[in-house]
Amino acid sequence: MTATAARRPAASGPGAGAAGAGRPSPGPAGARRRPRIPARLRKIGLPYLLLLPALLLELLVHLVPMVIGIWMAFKEITQFYIANWGDAPWAGLDNFALAVDFNAPVGEALLRSFFTTCLFTVLSVGLCWCVGTAAAIFMQDNFRGRGILRALFLTPYALPVYAAVITWAFMFQRDYGLVNHVLTDQLGLTGERPFWLIGDNAFVALLTVSVWKGWPFAFLIVMAGLQNIPKELYEAAAIDGAGVWQQIRRITLPSLAPVNQVLILVLFLWTFNDFNTPFVLFGDSAPESADLISIHIYQSSFVTWNFGSGSAMSALLLLFLLVVTAAYLLVTSRGRKSSDG
Repeated sequence: MTATAARRPAASGPGAGAAGAGRPSPGPAGARRRPRIPARLRKIGLPYLLLLPALLLELLVHLVPMVIGIWMAFKEITQFYIANWGDAPWAGLDNFALAVDFNAPVGEALLRSFFTTCLFTVLSVGLCWCVGTAAAIFMQDNFRGRGILRALFLTPYALPVYAAVITWAFMFQRDYGLVNHVLTDQLGLTGERPFWLIGDNAFVALLTVSVWKGWPFAFLIVMAGLQNIPKELYEAAAIDGAGVWQQIRRITLPSLAPVNQVLILVLFLWTFNDFNTPFVLFGDSAPESADLISIHIYQSSFVTWNFGSGSAMSALLLLFLLVVTAAYLLVTSRGRKSSDG
């Protein structure tokens, strides 16, 4: 019987699984029972899954300190409550009222710093854009040594900020600095050596360093945008008799409009919030002519030890930048839609 059963073929049919060892037979039916994630859901969820680590780090690095800073703006945190911020009394809107009271010394100083920052930002962003755009257009032509010149143009952007600004601080020294040596001793443009890091000239020194440090970024972005402009447009314009300035005005600048909209916004935000450049150049006590709002808030928080007032100023600055950014994006988007239509 054993040998006969061994030679007998295995049973087949619907009841074969039940007559066997009690395990369901593998096959399509068993595979359909396993839960599967739809392919469309996997395709949509994978990008968000890959972005999750970056979102968590963004939450920890930016959003959490921002929320804590806004909470501090409603507290009367001074040097007496540094050890335990929770015991600081609730100030409500008093810190904000003190900051916007332009008849009081605190509000008057903040308003003067705000206007100084606006003027500095407009000049710095405008000069960075002009120099970067001119250099990018110049670099479009093929000539010997163009690659080396491009690398030299990007050097200020590649250097660490602290090393570059400290070098400029030595160059702006009155007695032994390179700037006064060239202007006074070599060119004879000034009768006596001027002070660059104090007084009214501090604004010029700060603007010079900011433009020197920021224009390579504009050069890099504009140069990348120029690669998307077809050369046939310039060839057709040259055949029609258009000169270089007409080609730049009629072809280059309109084609670079989307790139310039993003570039100007980024430069504006970077320049308006710049803290490293004035702090390294002047220290924690910037001259009045170069008292940017970032260094002013630092002085209000860490020099006078009034963290509540400094946090209120930071919250007002954040609100101002959000309003300006939203208005800028709204205006530029409407202009783009009208031009497309």
